[in-house]
Amino acid sequence: MNLVNARDWVAFPAGDNSNDTLIGGTHFNLATLQHWNYTFYSNNTVSNGSRCILVFEPYTPPLLLENGTFVNSSSCYSPINPMKTRSQVGLFFTCFFALAVVFTSINLRKHGKLFLPTEKRFRAVGRRWQWYWMFIVAAFGIISGITGVDVDRYYLPELPIVLSNFFWFLMLPTTMCVVWESVRHWGSWQERQMVDPNPFILRQDDQRAKFELYIPVIFYLFAFMNFFMMIPRSWSAIELQRDPDQARLRAEPVATDIRFKLAALFLLWSWITTVLSLWHSIKHYKERNRGILNRTIGFVRYAPKKFILSLILSLVMIGYEAAISFEFSISPLKLDTDVGFMYGLGWAPIALIFIVLNVAGYIDPNEDKELIRQRRIRGAEIDQEIGIVKKPHWWSRLNRDNQHMSVRDEIAHNFNQVGGGQPTARNLETNIEMGLMPASKGVDSNKPVANDGSLRMASNLLFPARNDIQETQERFTDHPEPLRGRDPKPRDVSDRSDSTASGVTLGAKPQQIRSMLDV
Repeated sequence: MNLVNARDWVAFPAGDNSNDTLIGGTHFNLATLQHWNYTFYSNNTVSNGSRCILVFEPYTPPLLLENGTFVNSSSCYSPINPMKTRSQVGLFFTCFFALAVVFTSINLRKHGKLFLPTEKRFRAVGRRWQWYWMFIVAAFGIISGITGVDVDRYYLPELPIVLSNFFWFLMLPTTMCVVWESVRHWGSWQERQMVDPNPFILRQDDQRAKFELYIPVIFYLFAFMNFFMMIPRSWSAIELQRDPDQARLRAEPVATDIRFKLAALFLLWSWITTVLSLWHSIKHYKERNRGILNRTIGFVRYAPKKFILSLILSLVMIGYEAAISFEFSISPLKLDTDVGFMYGLGWAPIALIFIVLNVAGYIDPNEDKELIRQRRIRGAEIDQEIGIVKKPHWWSRLNRDNQHMSVRDEIAHNFNQVGGGQPTARNLETNIEMGLMPASKGVDSNKPVANDGSLRMASNLLFPARNDIQETQERFTDHPEPLRGRDPKPRDVSDRSDSTASGVTLGAKPQQIRSMLDV
């Protein structure tokens, strides 16, 4: 890729006379150009140190004023070139990271949703940090890919090459944070599964807990040092690649200085910290193996495949960062760099890490649901050990008396059994139908029962008479209506009613009026 020709100082082309020059088919005043210190270069640009103007067709300015201003001029830093391989591949990765945001959002919603009460020891935000960092990496990738389009299109390199590499270097430590959070939370998930049956099986003040407390601080310290070594610095020297000599003398020393080398070293240490965290989780939460060889085999056996792939890919990414700090020809900071090395070792590992973790997130279940399933299995095993057989769901619907009741429901049930109001009548009717009326002890069966009113009321409940309805209607209405389909009987003192319950009214005590409120 050769965007810029060799930029050498040349003399102004001859014009019609000694005070005239012909550039790009347009005549300019040579004295004015020399007065404002304009220099003509072999790449068809004119510059005086503060301004750079394109002077080839069709961008040649038509007029030069006496104050040194070109009319309708085009800057040398204009996107006039077509897109080439670097820009096209960069747009492909831009679309990839934009699409990755959608799948990351789906996985965040799936794994971040709660189905169990929040525990202080295992907070929900711990399982979400992996997806938060993936959003940040995707945002950096989209910005870097979009700004990389103008790296090819600018006639002379300027701000786009700086912005594109600035956000790409930000992707390196944040991608490592994605891998770290996925590994760290996996260890927390293994601990949660272990303490769920027995909360006291693991101590919280031993060396295992202290290691898990301090290792995130160590990792983020290394990640911050990587960021500090790369980002807060002067990037203006990277723009000075207008010719090969300038790129070799100005841009290459900055792109391969000691700070980039130390940044790659700090990122490697953060990768080692992530591997140590994975080893610690396997050691304490999986079956232990004896011997170095068995431990190595156990590490590979128990480590999830997504972590093995993501750690290998992240190591490739770190290796490329270390390589470009020594070799400028494959660095993305170089204008005409090797695109195969740039995207194959710098961008492809990050994209593959996204694919691995998103696919694993789609396959893995929600942790709360998985914990509920494990509790259900443990409960079934315990019931089987002690011989408890649970009834099916339809059993409670057919046998409502066997349903489990709360304390309030039990109190209400006991009160209804004691008696009072409608429940008393209902219980009495049930006892009469089943023949469970108890006889009073110590009372002769030949003697008449003293409380015959209760018996009459009970018989009235079992064999209601229609005359009671008429009598009740006549007693409580001013104009009683006869029953439908029958002739009303005249009211007579001797013949009051055919109701069998009339004795209850006749045998009742007379009402005593104690005040005018009783009338």
